[in-house]
Amino acid sequence: MKQFLKKIFYILFMLFLISIISFLAIHAAPNSFFAAGELNPNMTEEAIATLKAVYGLDKPLLEQYTDWVVNIMTLNFGISFVSGQDVSAEILKRLPVTLVMNITSLVAVFVLSLYLGIKAALNFEKKSDYIIRQISLLSFSMPSFYLALLFIIFFALLLGLFPISGLHSIEPKEGFAYYLDMAWHLVLPIGVMVFVGLGSMVIYIRSLTLEILKSDYYYFALSRGLTKKELLRYYIFPNLLPPIVTLLGLSLPGLIGGSVILESIFGIEGMGQLFYMSAMSRDYPIIMGTLIITAFLTLLGNMVADLILLKLNPYMTRG
Repeated sequence: MKQFLKKIFYILFMLFLISIISFLAIHAAPNSFFAAGELNPNMTEEAIATLKAVYGLDKPLLEQYTDWVVNIMTLNFGISFVSGQDVSAEILKRLPVTLVMNITSLVAVFVLSLYLGIKAALNFEKKSDYIIRQISLLSFSMPSFYLALLFIIFFALLLGLFPISGLHSIEPKEGFAYYLDMAWHLVLPIGVMVFVGLGSMVIYIRSLTLEILKSDYYYFALSRGLTKKELLRYYIFPNLLPPIVTLLGLSLPGLIGGSVILESIFGIEGMGQLFYMSAMSRDYPIIMGTLIITAFLTLLGNMVADLILLKLNPYMTRG
């Protein structure tokens, strides 16, 4: 409980710092949402001043930030400049898709990297080890946007197995078919996220497993005549979990950040696409809301990873 409370205070403190830095960076960026209106001869200065007053942009920065912090205490992120809709509603509408993509890819990367990393280490310098290492290096060096384009060309255009973009088919589905149709549309983007995330993880797990195979306690277990399954269950897997959980926690920001590119390429209406479109149009409330929600999810994921590590090894304390 002590560690849990420390993590909660850490999350609140980091969110406070992130909000200040993000708020100042956004307002320091060149141009603004009203830049196009200022160039429009039909927009008078009085009309632009009225719009700024409606959204509170005529106030000093400190007062704008204070008002924004007070509002988000009640989960009120303001009104979108572009759509005029409530920011919280916009985010809640798009958040589930992004979470499904990232959680699914994270679980798939964890399972596949464990299998491939351990298999490569147990077959050291053999053919399977060489193939897995080459795939890992290819994954490590492959940009996600380039792989996404290759997937679209090969699987969508040439083979016609999956749709090019979007989240649903033109013909509306109902019931369980609705979710099957969504899963069909998400195969390619999730496949890209999984393949790109495998490389470093497989190499890391392979290296850790090789160190375990050279350890004294593993040789002692071998001398006792334990089976391969028993060695994996009681000696290899338990010693791999702590560093893997740490690495997965550190990889969360990369997964969430990578969804910005992939959602834009595949035309998926998620948090990534919303953030990109809002950044292009200087939609301040959407940008700030998306940044804070993403930062919170990242910090929460890291906290969960730390608590899992503490559960795996109660004698380890994390600051």
